[in-house]
Amino acid sequence: MAHPRLEHINITVRDPERTAGMMQALFDWQVRWQGTNIGGGRTVHVGGEGSYVALSAAGAAREGSARGRPLNHIGIEVDDLDATERRVIAAGLGPFNHGDYAPGRRFYFLDADGIEYEVVSYR
Repeated sequence: MAHPRLEHINITVRDPERTAGMMQALFDWQVRWQGTNIGGGRTVHVGGEGSYVALSAAGAAREGSARGRPLNHIGIEVDDLDATERRVIAAGLGPFNHGDYAPGRRFYFLDADGIEYEVVSYR
């Protein structure tokens, strides 16, 4: 059996394009798909070749739905933690909770929707 891998995460945000732009700027990801979601809202898929984050704005059919909540955080692995932290700061976001323990170094930040990201490097 092949090892499982994270293929995608689907989260609800207020502005999918804004969040996708932040992810593109911070992690060098690309928009893989965008369009209308099943609830009539907007969705943008952003990521790399092997995985992505689906950023969905709730449409009328899903408004008020608590399905899938709460979200703890999104973990992003990077090669250069220090360079990524500089990009996070330049984007006006505040890194916090820095850690250097096995198996790697990490920090966290919150985006404009209050979603927590853990950025980790195992190098």
